[in-house]
Amino acid sequence: MKLLTGNAHPELAKKVADCLEVDLVDATVNSFPDGETFVQIHENIRDTDLYIIQPTCTPANQNLMELLIMVDAARRASAGSITAVIPFFGYARQDRKDKSRVPITAKLVANLLSSSGVDRVITIDLHAPQIQGFFDIPVDHLYAKPVFTEVIRKKGWKDLVVLSPDVGGVKIARSYAEAFEAQLAIVAKNRLSATEVETMDVIGDVKGKNVIIVDDMTETAGTLCAAAREAKKAGAKRIFAVVSHTLLVGPGVKRLEDSDIEILLTTNTTTIEAAECSKIEIVGIEKTLAEAIRRCHNGESVSSLFDL
Repeated sequence: MKLLTGNAHPELAKKVADCLEVDLVDATVNSFPDGETFVQIHENIRDTDLYIIQPTCTPANQNLMELLIMVDAARRASAGSITAVIPFFGYARQDRKDKSRVPITAKLVANLLSSSGVDRVITIDLHAPQIQGFFDIPVDHLYAKPVFTEVIRKKGWKDLVVLSPDVGGVKIARSYAEAFEAQLAIVAKNRLSATEVETMDVIGDVKGKNVIIVDDMTETAGTLCAAAREAKKAGAKRIFAVVSHTLLVGPGVKRLEDSDIEILLTTNTTTIEAAECSKIEIVGIEKTLAEAIRRCHNGESVSSLFDL
């Protein structure tokens, strides 16, 4: 087993390597003055199980291109198998044609990864779970829920209602509700644009309750903050948020700071730092990734890691 990383999130890769008690592969991954990516692997990886840890978070195009070029370098260096560990899978929201003459970019990215030489993909909380079907290679789709539920229990949050900010997130929200024996509520929303959301109504009783908003990702915090505002209007007492992947670009930080959300729990699948917003608390996901890598390497079952 060997682990390789690019420049997307080397801190996470180092933590995963420490969990597995291995060193990261010595490699150069940088850019020429014109922006072209250059990769050189400085040690023998012939016939090894190589795991390339590279989330495709901001800047998505740069990090995706680095990943593809690292895969090609590894394939030409005769790696035995290549697993792309993509904690945050960029372009996951472009998973269907919802307008005329638009691409299905998530499928394109799946094709690029397969064509470059990836044998397996490990990822966490895909925006749309059916993206697994875009691949013709195995995909291990892990969930951050076990890590979050452990932290929530330690915090002792009681009298909870789990709120899904849209209909698409009901399944994962219900699993959290079952874990805490809580009620489930849903926000019916109308998205105006990529950055603006017109929230309509809260379906469910949140009056006098502590609300946990559960979502897979937030970019500008529009959906989260609108859901929190509607929950507060409906009589919620305290409001928290649990988000697997947090990017917070554009107005995201200010929106979150000004919102009714007290704490936002998120993982370190992206390079977001708690210092960027006083309400963010980061939960490490490296142990889950390390365990998935260990089981894949040893030919063990990974199914328990993605059991909701």
